[in-house]
Amino acid sequence: MRLINSRTNFKALWLVTFIFCGLSVTFWSRQCPEETRPPLSHNERDYYDNDKPNPEDLPNAINSPPHHLSILNADSDQLNGNALAPGRHKYQPIECLINEEYSIECRRENDEVYIPFNFLEKYFEVNGHIAEYDGYDRFEWQHSYSKIYQPRGPYSPTGIFMSFENYNVEIRDRVKAISGVEGVPVSTQWGPDPYFYPIQIAQFGLSHYSKNLTEKEPRTTVYERGEGQVASRWEVPGKQSQVESVTDKGCGCKVVQFNTETLPAGFGPTLMLGATTDLILSFNIKFSPSSSISNVSVVVDTSYKKQYIIHYTSSKELITAKGTNIYYGIGPRTDWSLITRDLLCDLRKGVGLSNTKSVKKTKITIKRVSKIVLQGKGRISNITMSTSSHIPQFFDAANWFVRNQDDKGGWPIMVIRKLVDGMQELPPGWYSAMAQGQAMSTLTRAYTRTRDRRYLDAAVKATQPFRVLSEKGGVLAVFVNKYKWYEEYPTTPSSFVLNGFIYSLIGLYDLKETAPAEEGKEAAELFEEGMRSLKAMMPLYDTGSGTVYDLRHFMLGIAPNIARWDYHTTHVNLLQLLVSFDPDPLLTGTLKRWIGYTKGRRAKHN
Repeated sequence: MRLINSRTNFKALWLVTFIFCGLSVTFWSRQCPEETRPPLSHNERDYYDNDKPNPEDLPNAINSPPHHLSILNADSDQLNGNALAPGRHKYQPIECLINEEYSIECRRENDEVYIPFNFLEKYFEVNGHIAEYDGYDRFEWQHSYSKIYQPRGPYSPTGIFMSFENYNVEIRDRVKAISGVEGVPVSTQWGPDPYFYPIQIAQFGLSHYSKNLTEKEPRTTVYERGEGQVASRWEVPGKQSQVESVTDKGCGCKVVQFNTETLPAGFGPTLMLGATTDLILSFNIKFSPSSSISNVSVVVDTSYKKQYIIHYTSSKELITAKGTNIYYGIGPRTDWSLITRDLLCDLRKGVGLSNTKSVKKTKITIKRVSKIVLQGKGRISNITMSTSSHIPQFFDAANWFVRNQDDKGGWPIMVIRKLVDGMQELPPGWYSAMAQGQAMSTLTRAYTRTRDRRYLDAAVKATQPFRVLSEKGGVLAVFVNKYKWYEEYPTTPSSFVLNGFIYSLIGLYDLKETAPAEEGKEAAELFEEGMRSLKAMMPLYDTGSGTVYDLRHFMLGIAPNIARWDYHTTHVNLLQLLVSFDPDPLLTGTLKRWIGYTKGRRAKHN
């Protein structure tokens, strides 16, 4: 009897086990896909054909059958590192059909669908990245990639210019080099042949002026003043060269006089600098007119594990490079001149020298500045290395504007400019209201710092092109025969570029606030007329989610030229400046709305 009961229990146990296994297999098959593949890495695209289709390249994609969906066998643990919450299901793939044109692979969790960010990033032109904080990952999403700079205080014509302390004009790839003769950027902005671009020169000057107001005092070391036992500080190679301390009648001070015979590059009286890491070199120089060529050469040790020699020569050649030798012409300099050079910038421009519009980018760095070598014949003094020297560079820009202003008050731009099809090409010699305005902002600051009338006179004269129509060689346009506008690009038909116009208004404001009342009267009238036009026309630049760069869509009947985010935030930064001295509700309301657009806010729909 016990044996019969045991057999019965054994059969029942097998039956229960069989039923349990069957239910388990059924449940598992419903939850798990039949095909498996490993989860994709963070940076790997997850489209069906390993790349996102371009709708313009898929004219027949609308009626094409759905792509095959391979199933990802990954749960929430694998995809986001968090444990499954109670009642949550595993992620499963789902096809996302985009505008009935093409498909991408997405993820589904119950009723929620997750779309790959590398698709959203391009589709909506947004930005994001994974950041780590205290060992935890966080995804940070930004609607705009460009930064709005908060003003440090009310705007002043003697203070910081906007947020230009953050500008580094000289390192831009379309700055060919910093001219040794003029001390200002030489541009390849609109073509491969270098030329002086007044806008870049003004921005160069204003950035250094602003840095001087915001940065801490630089570390400065003077290596040679021309006093005392000069021969003990300089290594002189044999009898082929000489160096001595003399009194110069021109400056009434002690200087170093040098005289060498022809020597190979890099050889001559040598001043050891003790491996300094400060990279701003300055010196006072006067070359002898009887010398065919003279050099001040700087030897630097670089991250490329070799020495480069940067030669500042008495020629006028902009920049050349031969192997590890880089040459900048600083001109004959037969009168005393102050030379200020950023050695790292000069090195990188020389290493990246190119015949194209852009200087090739290089990551070369200077580990130490080891020595200075003199060649030719001349006098030198105040050899200094420092961490920065902004005011001399600012005055290089201001002095360029004084020397190069023409009799019409402008700084002609000697390059062809074609803005858009349908507008006439600008031939070399055109003026820009933006250049005129930023030159005024530079010159008025130079005047308030020195009280030198040359700077103020040039700024006052710069208003002349504002009264001349664009088609007659000036910068004035009139919108719908009513509103006066100062053109960054004086095209025909007019283009009405917004940021360039506001920059010109700031220059006029700086001048009217700086000059005596009578001398500043013209600038004041031009400023008031321009502000009236801006307030009337500003709504034309508002798209409801951003801004437009110009009014080509109105003038030519074509698609609007949407301002990319860095231009939109420039519009915001300019408005912030205007609001600091003109809190008109129209300006403040527009400013608030335009800031909101950078956070993804939009105007209300109907």
